[in-house]
Amino acid sequence: MDALGGDNAPEEIVAGTLSAAKKMPDDKLILIGGAETAWEASGSPIPSNVSFRETGGAIHMNEEPAAALRARPDTSVAVAARMVRAREADAFFSAGSTGATVAAALLEVGRLKGCRRPAITTILPFDEPALLLDVGATVSCRPQDLLNFAILGGVFARKYIGLSEAPRVGLLNVGEEPGKGGYLAKEAHELLAASSAVEFVGNVEGRDVARGVADVLVTDGFTGNVVLKTAEGVAHEILGMVHATVTSNVFTRLAGSVLRSRLLAVRDRVDPENYGGSFLLGVHGSVVIGHGNSRARGVENALLSISRAGASLVDESERALAAAREQTTGDKV
Repeated sequence: MDALGGDNAPEEIVAGTLSAAKKMPDDKLILIGGAETAWEASGSPIPSNVSFRETGGAIHMNEEPAAALRARPDTSVAVAARMVRAREADAFFSAGSTGATVAAALLEVGRLKGCRRPAITTILPFDEPALLLDVGATVSCRPQDLLNFAILGGVFARKYIGLSEAPRVGLLNVGEEPGKGGYLAKEAHELLAASSAVEFVGNVEGRDVARGVADVLVTDGFTGNVVLKTAEGVAHEILGMVHATVTSNVFTRLAGSVLRSRLLAVRDRVDPENYGGSFLLGVHGSVVIGHGNSRARGVENALLSISRAGASLVDESERALAAAREQTTGDKV
């Protein structure tokens, strides 16, 4: 864990690690950065499965990630990434700069063979949960990148969501017809439709994202990030409107008290803290990026999600990419 990354570091990172350590007694958790002092200040005993490693500081949000990593290779996120590369750790988590986390993963951990660019995936908490990727790692994509995202997302969906059948993959687009969209969408559609590595269901319009028509939704990082941030903003505003309505007078407060448990369940369902973070797929290790304002509950859930995805996620992803390459080579021959 990058103990120095995020708006509430290191105190909330420490608190979340403490909660996770109790639920993950067989896992070893290493806090990278000046976390030992914060832990002592909390007054909590240090569990036997938690250890510390000092570093030279954090990368701040206003710094250019790659330049900062090269100039200061002893920062907490860089040390965490190198530990994954050296197999001292299976995964690392950071709630710091997303750009720095992605850059550290690329420079230190390295990409999977055949994967030009990685993708950040997030869970859309609908009645039928769906994965959306990329949501910000690769803003400018090539058609092959979207096929790789579909393959990686399919592996992750089976591991994380526990789908028993092949995940249905949809291409986020402005229309359902194959000829819709610009060059990227059209070419990606052809690749996805021709590949036996994915169960492609075609284009998916924005209005159908929440309807459960696909288990995995792929797009470029620019579009995916806009979709995600828009969905988060709309959910926040709707919850605010509901709260204002049910507290506006004595009658609505009475009605709200009856619906309280249901309303709280809806609020929790769309709360990013319940998911903890987003996996960066396509690199040689599990990398989870937390929200910048992550608190203890979000950190705990991020660590639990790493355990839930399992240590074999990377190996299975690499095998799936290799199988897709073999199929493409065979088709060309």
